Amino acid sequence: MERSSDYEERFYRKWQKPEGLTPFRIQQGETDLQIYATSNLSKRASKLAAQYRKQIEETIGQHPEFQSSLKPLHLTSSRRIIADMIRESNLADVGPMAGVAGAIAEYVGYGLLPLSDEIIVENGGDVFMKTKSERILYVYAGEKSPFKNRLFLKLKVRENPYAVCTSSARIGHSLSFGNTDATVVIARSAIRADVFATAIGNRIKSVDDIDGGLAIARDCGLLLGVLIVIGDRIGAWGDIEFAQAGGN
Repeated sequence: MERSSDYEERFYRKWQKPEGLTPFRIQQGETDLQIYATSNLSKRASKLAAQYRKQIEETIGQHPEFQSSLKPLHLTSSRRIIADMIRESNLADVGPMAGVAGAIAEYVGYGLLPLSDEIIVENGGDVFMKTKSERILYVYAGEKSPFKNRLFLKLKVRENPYAVCTSSARIGHSLSFGNTDATVVIARSAIRADVFATAIGNRIKSVDDIDGGLAIARDCGLLLGVLIVIGDRIGAWGDIEFAQAGGN
């Protein structure tokens, strides 16, 4: 699961201020969720997080390769969160734990939706959301990036929940074999966005690989949009709309 050693404070949360929503935080082991809803649902969120963490931990106990494999696994599980992680990671050609942060954000988010018609669940930079108003996302590519304080995305109101997940070779604790400052994926599923952010980020070694990364996103037919940031270059495909600083 999310690594507990070398824990990094979620410094980017000081920039998160969704208007009109109540913030609360859930911490359980390696899981650290910042949640915004129409009211404080921390008790329900804690119960949901514990439930899904237990299912993942039990699966690892039964199948240690579920945690360690960097390649797709062909396991079957009656647990929906596990089955979803296996299916989506197979589509992206990565190991199932590449989608663990997105999985917990998504399943906790769906569990809270009956109690709040607006939900934002952020887990290590991976976001599951259902919002009734447009939001602005700041893409942080590092202190030395030429895009620092300059790169913002407009997150639209959509009929159904969706997700925005980020992978980086330089920021955070996630494993990446690529060299991007940020690979941002928008998808209808947080698990899908998470595993494809990893998969696409892994393939970007230099600016020459940006087009190939965008082609993966376009050709798979499974994603809504992708943004790749590496050095002084960016590439975007799909439903990516840039915004000005500020907003929600």
